[in-house]
Amino acid sequence: MFYQDLHLMNKKKILIYLTNSHVQAWNFLPDHGRFLEKNVPDLNISICLNSKEFLKYLPEAEVVVVWFFNTVWLEKAPNLKHIFTPAAGKDWIKLDESKVEISNGRFHGPMIAESVIGAIFYFLKAFHFSKKMQLQQKWARVKISKRLGSLQGSRVTILGFGHIGECISRFLKPYGCVITGIKRTLIKNPDYFESCDRVLKVEKLSEVLETTDHLILALPGGVETEGILTYDLLCKLPAHCYLFNIGRGNVYEEQDLVEVLENKKIAGAYLDVFSVEPLSEKSSLWSMDNVLIQPHISAASPHYMQLYVEELADEINNLK
Repeated sequence: MFYQDLHLMNKKKILIYLTNSHVQAWNFLPDHGRFLEKNVPDLNISICLNSKEFLKYLPEAEVVVVWFFNTVWLEKAPNLKHIFTPAAGKDWIKLDESKVEISNGRFHGPMIAESVIGAIFYFLKAFHFSKKMQLQQKWARVKISKRLGSLQGSRVTILGFGHIGECISRFLKPYGCVITGIKRTLIKNPDYFESCDRVLKVEKLSEVLETTDHLILALPGGVETEGILTYDLLCKLPAHCYLFNIGRGNVYEEQDLVEVLENKKIAGAYLDVFSVEPLSEKSSLWSMDNVLIQPHISAASPHYMQLYVEELADEINNLK
């Protein structure tokens, strides 16, 4: 009995509270717990299904895995050392990292890249217009063919060339795109880049936009990115350019985007994120024929949580 108690004391205790009422794939299930216990030696998992249960056990926790963590909860967590979260953005956990370490998920890239590529082809292959002609029972070969485009040789600018932006780039490159990544600080070109591809500092954004066919926004939220894509910069985009935002909605004023879309200053936009979510029913974006809206689910996938626990297992194994 003593040995069993001692063995439990030596186990890594992890308190997990990952539930989401909207997207099933964003819930931590017993199978995920069994995966962690199988792949992390001496792990003791406690899964909480609601905040009341989570707060009950929080005072003893040294490590928690959550979607969000309220600042006031720190008062109830004297032993807390590390917070893990699947979220890529830092919007839902805003704590002093000198008091507790925070590790965000880094696995979202492939899922978001699939969404972006799907949206690109939605526009380039005129799927929406084709469906419209289908419902009218029209064999509109001439009309549809005039709307078709190709990724081959197209110039893709990715504003926000971090983990997600770089992954989107990696997925796009086999289609024959010319990639320009935009970052605050320069990095070495990825190994799959060709001589035509480049990484530039954000100060070069203005001149790059003028020759962009597809602008992909993969920026985080926060003060540093607030309003970075001004109306003047939006107007530098060619009329045939498509915009894709899978980062955060604070990077431009919504009304500026509405105006450039209404006036055909750009060809269209795929929007997965907004400055205020849910997007207001009064927004003009809903009714625009050249806009494709998704409700912040570009990273939704049946494999989401499994991908995360695989990453989490490695992270926990590396904990001191």
